[in-house]
Amino acid sequence: NMAKKKHVLKEGDEHDGSNTKKQVCRADFPPHFVFGVSTSSYQIEGGVNEGGRGKSIWDAFSHIEGKIVDGSNADVAVDHYHRYKEDIELISELGFKAYRFSISWPRIFPDGLGTKVNEEGIAFYNNVIDALLEKGIEPFVTLYHWDLPLHLHESIGGWLNKQIVDYFAKFADTCFEHFGDRVKNWGTINEPLHIAVGGYDTGRSAPGRNHNSSIETYLAAHHMILAHAAAVSIYHSKYKDKQGGQIGLVVDCEWAEANSDKIEDQCAAERRVEFQLGWFLHPLYLGDYPESMRDRLGEQLPQFTEEDEELLKSSTDFIGLNQYTSSGMGRWRDNR
Repeated sequence: NMAKKKHVLKEGDEHDGSNTKKQVCRADFPPHFVFGVSTSSYQIEGGVNEGGRGKSIWDAFSHIEGKIVDGSNADVAVDHYHRYKEDIELISELGFKAYRFSISWPRIFPDGLGTKVNEEGIAFYNNVIDALLEKGIEPFVTLYHWDLPLHLHESIGGWLNKQIVDYFAKFADTCFEHFGDRVKNWGTINEPLHIAVGGYDTGRSAPGRNHNSSIETYLAAHHMILAHAAAVSIYHSKYKDKQGGQIGLVVDCEWAEANSDKIEDQCAAERRVEFQLGWFLHPLYLGDYPESMRDRLGEQLPQFTEEDEELLKSSTDFIGLNQYTSSGMGRWRDNR
């Protein structure tokens, strides 16, 4: 339990020389290595009907019977909306110097449209950021961690409609304007792979769609990539020089290792990584999807325009990677 080991990351910690149970200590890492903790807005904030917040797709999804195994929801969660000062105090006591959290889009623009800023939402995140800085904790801010304004999903189809790129850009611009004087590390979208597959293929995540997955999965991902590029373009052109921050995309991947030395298994493992990491990173560096995806998916994959390609190629200052596990991979063999 980390809460019971508040000393674990304090400066100057050293091993006691014992080989019985080696603990991770700060001295094991380079001086500039940043340790932190992370959360997401929907999972911790609660206060879903407070402070002018609009509903998100997760509010709706979690209240559908059978979608969450135990029927729970995040209407209250850990009540971070009211207890953020206590939570930040705990982060400080644990010795962490960085905190990654996300901004709730419907708390800034309740309907997602960007026509009227919710000042109560702005004030809440200003308070969180200021409280972090007072404790010497650097904020790492994610713009989108899955809680799409419900109105955008119901009115235009959410990530299935290219209009969402402009709405996300407006949201991002507003966040840069209000918080960028203190926030120097921005992530645009957290785990677009999971959003596309969970939300539009398996349907196990909000908005829970799974009836046209061969098209919708790739369309939603395509629009997230364009939304990321649009937000980065705004930051680079309007804010980076005066605010001095950096902005990137946060992806996830289940790394694959070949089950054998056979060339077909080696190729299968490589394709697995291309279909996960390459799906989102290849466009950011080369302006298009991996050739392996184009070959196998054909018209299922949307096309980037020449303008899109140019925008994409300069659309990240860094890449964040959420790595959970790895798996063995081999070429599928038809035994029928």
